[in-house]
Amino acid sequence: MAIFASGAGSNAQRLIDHFKGSSDIKIALIVCNKPGAGVLTIAEKENIPAQIIEKEKFFRGNAYVDELKQHNVDFIVLAGFLWKVPVALIQAFPQSIINIHPALLPNYGGKGMYGRFVHEAVITAKEKESGISIHYVDELYDHGQLIFQARCAIDETDTADSLAQKIHALEHEHYPIIVEKVVRELQNRR
Repeated sequence: MAIFASGAGSNAQRLIDHFKGSSDIKIALIVCNKPGAGVLTIAEKENIPAQIIEKEKFFRGNAYVDELKQHNVDFIVLAGFLWKVPVALIQAFPQSIINIHPALLPNYGGKGMYGRFVHEAVITAKEKESGISIHYVDELYDHGQLIFQARCAIDETDTADSLAQKIHALEHEHYPIIVEKVVRELQNRR
């Protein structure tokens, strides 16, 4: 498995910790589009190879498919990865790329809807609940088939920051478990 991340890497760390004891699921590569991102420090600390990717090759080249295959990657987990996944990568890993989104899709998804922007939009709309959505990746932002959702209540006193904390708790609780379930189902189909 490869983990694609753009930021601090808290979800990546949870996934790494979850799969440390696994004999048949291995995190083979951390892929990052931001030099200096915290997830790269995590990769180094955990002795996991890291690949820093650049935009031109990712979108107009082979989307780093060769490098992923060199690391025997057959499943990709997006954990706070902010670039849209190119068609070349989706075709190379059909139904084998999943993403987590910090809202209840299909609402509050799409281009520009990530992190704090999502939480601010949810609070501004005076929603009563939010949550996480785990889904397969397709050619559109935050669009692929839903795998799992978890919800949390929004209190009148919640801010974008307090909602972000609730969402992070849901992500950390559920993402590793759902990733393992999806990977095991994929293994069983092969």
